[in-house]
Amino acid sequence: MSETSRSQAHVHRESPEGAPGAVGMRGSGARRTAAGVSELVQAALPLIAEWLPTQRWYAGKGRAITGLHPVVGTPLQVGDPALLHLLLRVEHPGGGADIYQLLLGIRSEQPTGIPATALLGRLGSGTYDGATLYDAVHDPELTGRLLEHLATGDRFGSLSFRRTPGSGLPSNIPGRASTAEQSNSSVIYDTSFILKLFRRISPGTNPDLELSLALSRAGSTRIPRVAAWFECRLERSEPATLGLLQRYLPDAEDGWELALDQVARLKGDPSPGNFAIEAHRLGRATAEVHRVLARSMPTARLDSAQIGLLAGAMADRLDSAVTVVPGLLRYRSALRAAFQQLTADHLEGLPVQRIHGDLHLGQAMRTPHGWVLLDFEGEPAKPLAERRLPQPALRDVAAMLRSFDYAAAHLLAGSRGPDPELAHLAAAWAARNRTAYCAGYTAGGGADPAATPELMRALEIDKAVYEVVYEARHRPSWLPIPLAAINRLALTV
Repeated sequence: MSETSRSQAHVHRESPEGAPGAVGMRGSGARRTAAGVSELVQAALPLIAEWLPTQRWYAGKGRAITGLHPVVGTPLQVGDPALLHLLLRVEHPGGGADIYQLLLGIRSEQPTGIPATALLGRLGSGTYDGATLYDAVHDPELTGRLLEHLATGDRFGSLSFRRTPGSGLPSNIPGRASTAEQSNSSVIYDTSFILKLFRRISPGTNPDLELSLALSRAGSTRIPRVAAWFECRLERSEPATLGLLQRYLPDAEDGWELALDQVARLKGDPSPGNFAIEAHRLGRATAEVHRVLARSMPTARLDSAQIGLLAGAMADRLDSAVTVVPGLLRYRSALRAAFQQLTADHLEGLPVQRIHGDLHLGQAMRTPHGWVLLDFEGEPAKPLAERRLPQPALRDVAAMLRSFDYAAAHLLAGSRGPDPELAHLAAAWAARNRTAYCAGYTAGGGADPAATPELMRALEIDKAVYEVVYEARHRPSWLPIPLAAINRLALTV
């Protein structure tokens, strides 16, 4: 691994008040100074370099690592086991770099109950020779320690833990790692709280925290309330959000799983079922969230020049996607024409506001009290500054419409060859729920999607183009789903 030999100079050593700077093993005789953090990080870098690219949330797949540079290393527990919080700069060819958040556990003995994918290996030098290094997200004892820091509002140098008033956080609950996350990691504490750990870090407030706080403070019941968060100031920039603790919803049902259950039943009973009722309710919930955000956060209206920039950005994303998936080339002219239609005069003054940014059925939970929306982070692949910009609210609606298409496509999974009957059932199910969702959104006070068909078409195409690139890179077997949508949308231009 190139350049790791000089990485020790890049470590900012942060220590808890009254705690030694070294993250040492009990009885090891480790130097109780900040140099111990650097020693541990230096020993861990080769193991991290091998382990990091294997993680689902790592965004640099397919690119070589040209440098690993620790940014901030903070011991959150000393002894055996030890807990080290690490922000790590990962460099790639051509000058690209990302910062990742790691929670590293260190035990003198092999830890039990830790999945093989979370084990980085044994350290092989100095004080830590023979100790096991692993992803502490999977260690209930150490994640419990993290909750204690949140409960007490601790601050370790540039690393700050912050509570919301009246959150009533306990400090003695071990955490269990969730298996549901992809671009981040989550830890569940009993049936009370869930902590999202952002893995790819950018300076600035993460939209998930920013919008969740705004909705919580406005009294919205459409999100889990924020209990605490933690952040780190990187040099002179705005503090970067590292983790968000919210109320857990133990009695909630995942919207994606509910939809798939309804789709699966179509094979034995092609009747509509009742998901259209839920889709309508979900549309109302989405509109309610949008209304609260419009009252709580800045809004604006786009003039003709700004709408032209909006259309141009969509065209640019399409051109970039064509280089990744050449099969899009045959549709490019028709799709660009759809984007060009956005410059029509009657769209001038288009309202924009803060929105969810990555809405789909998997981000919605049905509780006994109604639908709740999760994960306001936006599309993780986009830069943080872009995700924090006001957008047309109908972008969220278009994204949810795409999610109904995805759910319906599962009816065709496993079919041997074309099955026109199943294809018809799938298309009818998607259309029924898309219509119900839009009707619910309008009934809830949102803008009627049918009133601006060219905008809805452009937004849905833009989302489908994003999906094509995502599936090509991560799930090639799913690529036909967004490509079918591209084909349908291109024909309607």
